[in-house]
Amino acid sequence: MSAPAPSVSVCMPAYNGAAHLRAAIDSVLAQTHTDFELVVIDDNSSDATAEIVASYADPRLRYLRNARNLGPQGNWNRCRDEARGKYFKLMPQDDLLEADCLARQVAVFEQDAQQRLALVFGARDVVNASGRKIMRRAAFGHEARRIDAHALIRACVRRGTNLIGEPGNVLLRRELVARLGPFDATYGYMVDLDYWFRALQCGDAYYLAETLSAFRISGGSWSVAIGSRQYQEFRDFARKYAAMPDYRVGRGDLARGVAMGWVNARARQWIYRWLLR
Repeated sequence: MSAPAPSVSVCMPAYNGAAHLRAAIDSVLAQTHTDFELVVIDDNSSDATAEIVASYADPRLRYLRNARNLGPQGNWNRCRDEARGKYFKLMPQDDLLEADCLARQVAVFEQDAQQRLALVFGARDVVNASGRKIMRRAAFGHEARRIDAHALIRACVRRGTNLIGEPGNVLLRRELVARLGPFDATYGYMVDLDYWFRALQCGDAYYLAETLSAFRISGGSWSVAIGSRQYQEFRDFARKYAAMPDYRVGRGDLARGVAMGWVNARARQWIYRWLLR
């Protein structure tokens, strides 16, 4: 007989991320909401990823290794396919969760009996390679609240950035994930926001003002690796959604967003150079 499905599937795509993998795993295993599975899917790494995972004896931890390297999009989608829980979180290999992250996010969904919410997210920290906090991002203030889906989409476009946050900051219902289909990395830097936008066509968002996760900036971060392409990818991504009437992104929203996207990309490059110097 198979084990009953857990409440939450936390799925961690891993590739040559041994430097920060243990800290990421520890932050998941320390959750106060204990009914979860942690699925680490190793994209054929050449480092100590397998040995690090093997050092854990926690029965909630499941390890899978791809026979060949699938790349970020392929491995994210295998994570999606392997999840068994009622709720789904994609957890990057070098990021961190606060101990009450799952408890707080699950509680919001459990109170949403009519399933009008598509996703739950919160404030998050940005940390450096050593885990030191650099800044806190609380784009929607100090009060928890429901946010209209289309207002949130327009806000992200107009600000030229992902206000919702990285994958580890977001919880979704797995039933919705199954309906949405695979992650699409056509615009690699925007792969998570692309998924959030698609999810928001199915319901509103709920913002928790507490810090729920930490996004790590290090030499191995995908956002660092993409580098100078970030502005072009955001511009093309915003144009794509502005051309789709269902998303209600106006020409003014697009013009402001493209300009802000350029400013944000330059600011990130400066910050990354400073942090990684």
